Amino acid sequence: MAKHVVGVVVGSAHRGSINQKVATALEKLADGQVRFKQIQIDDLPMFSQDLEGAVPESVERLRREVKGVDGLLFVTPEYNRSLPPLLTNAIAWASRPYGHNVWAGKPAAIMGASIGPIRTANAQAHLKTILGYLDVRLIGQPEVYIHFQPELVADDGTIADAGLRGVLEAKIAALAGWVAKLA
Repeated sequence: MAKHVVGVVVGSAHRGSINQKVATALEKLADGQVRFKQIQIDDLPMFSQDLEGAVPESVERLRREVKGVDGLLFVTPEYNRSLPPLLTNAIAWASRPYGHNVWAGKPAAIMGASIGPIRTANAQAHLKTILGYLDVRLIGQPEVYIHFQPELVADDGTIADAGLRGVLEAKIAALAGWVAKLA
């Protein structure tokens, strides 16, 4: 049984999301090193300081869930060479109000998948900058930029490609070690 829980934040909410498929497949690869818990972000209202006085329940749930995990894994697509608005919105809500940033101090990792040839390199670079500012303790290696093809994830949710499976297993092992060290 895994000792530590890692919250998985997927930056895409659409049905058939390739990043959601990869995030779900990671659970099978974890092999007891960590337990993954999906953190829902698709029901959050658009961030506005006007709503900070009477915070919606979905935002309170997000904050509780982030506080309640030992580490984080961000799995994100790339939109317009940057982060998807869904993920940006979740980051804003959980970092506010000033002085109550629930991301701070959490060990974390980033990865992502895209059908595009540069994968999610720009999105991950922008996310690293934002999370660094928010005092998230990012692990740098191994980096994972998946050029997604439908045959990479089998119908049963397993990673069909041996090379990708090895990279993802290394990422999970590195994250599990990082979380154990900092949690």
